[in-house]
Amino acid sequence: MALEYDVVILGGGTGGYVAAIRASQLGLKTAIVEKGKLGGTCLHKGCIPSKALLRSAEVLRLAKDEADSFGVSTGEVTLDFGKVQSRKESIVSGLHNGVRGLMKKGKIDVYEGMGRILGPSIFSPMPGTISVEYENGEENEMLIPNNVIIATGSRPRTLPGLDIDGTHVMTSDEALAMESLPASILIIGGGVIGIEWASMLNDFGVDTTVVEYADRILPTEDADISKEMEKLLKKRGVKIITSAKVLPDTLQKGEGSVSISAETGDGTETFSAEKVLVSVGRQANTEGIGLENTDIELDRGYIQVKKTYQTKESHIYAIGDVIGGLQLAHVASHEGIAAVEHIARKEPSHVDAELVPRCIYSSPEAAAVGLTEAEAKERGHEVKIGKFPFKAIGKALVHGESEGFVKIIADKETDDLLGVHMIGPHVTDMISEAGLAKVLDATPWEIASLVHPHPTLSEVMGEAALAVDGKAIHM
Repeated sequence: MALEYDVVILGGGTGGYVAAIRASQLGLKTAIVEKGKLGGTCLHKGCIPSKALLRSAEVLRLAKDEADSFGVSTGEVTLDFGKVQSRKESIVSGLHNGVRGLMKKGKIDVYEGMGRILGPSIFSPMPGTISVEYENGEENEMLIPNNVIIATGSRPRTLPGLDIDGTHVMTSDEALAMESLPASILIIGGGVIGIEWASMLNDFGVDTTVVEYADRILPTEDADISKEMEKLLKKRGVKIITSAKVLPDTLQKGEGSVSISAETGDGTETFSAEKVLVSVGRQANTEGIGLENTDIELDRGYIQVKKTYQTKESHIYAIGDVIGGLQLAHVASHEGIAAVEHIARKEPSHVDAELVPRCIYSSPEAAAVGLTEAEAKERGHEVKIGKFPFKAIGKALVHGESEGFVKIIADKETDDLLGVHMIGPHVTDMISEAGLAKVLDATPWEIASLVHPHPTLSEVMGEAALAVDGKAIHM
């Protein structure tokens, strides 16, 4: 029996389930097809579990290395990694149950199987009928939607010759499930995920080395942020090698160790550790979902969409990691809402990448919105820059975290805010002020005119805004 829906969503990750909730709010009969667990990568293999581990690592460092400076004697501090993992799983489980509850509240039908788009058939003259296929051998179910939203997400990318075995060579998926910590680890890739894992594992006491192909870690972020992050991680003992090209087919596995060779500025070097973590980006999940039965186009593996998130098949939309761009959970959520509102003939707003905050949850944290200094200059802007350090902020000293700074980039002629970049304590929470300033097209002067409460970390934002015109008070 075929079931009819206004919207069927392939994928129940953050983008998919948020889209489903918004569709339900708009009165659309909605279904989600998810082969794994509701919540997707973000909830089960990404954002939430990794941040739970990062928090445990932070608490360990505070108790073991920093408590004494606050006048707190802790005695011997030990790590129970089993409890760390149990806490992570408890958080994930609670949130997973919450998402399931939201589906019931919205009367959203959830099909726990693999969804495949069919071509024109007896069910519909257009491609888009969804065949739900079950691993347990149950008969396929047919869903006939007026509209489809593809939200199948992404998975970790790897490199030639670095086959993932889950024991010697891992991606973040396998690393999150480790039952014990290795003595040492080699992280291939110094992007956001690689740096978060480097920070976390270093805090857990793992001898950590990062090998990055580009000439600096965090190569997509502002150069000043990259430089500061590298300095502070090295200060904590993380080894960082940049401009290093990992050579294919050089992976060697031994008893309790693994090695790999890379071309560096010093020639060919071999790096060894107990485990290797491959962190070289993510690739879209487009295989096996029936795209070949449609006119949907791919470019470098990503589904091509219009600003409305429609594919070449106008009744089939795509959102989130599967379309490329900023592969962030909060972006996928807003894209899902925009797609549903377009289906409902509302007036959705397109997600502007330059208005989206980007966060790195390492220690120190980093966050940004808008253009880097290099990007601003490449676009022809004559820039003026304000920079203010956390060491001049009283609350940062009270917290015992005074490394880092806030950098604000503005157009010298128009005073337009071009970008804000932060590195330091709790900046992933503070970046929203900068994001709102970008959305409202505020100038640095307008940011500075806000009376920032004292003593707070947020004062650094006001001081950096004043510094754009050389008017910072406490520097």
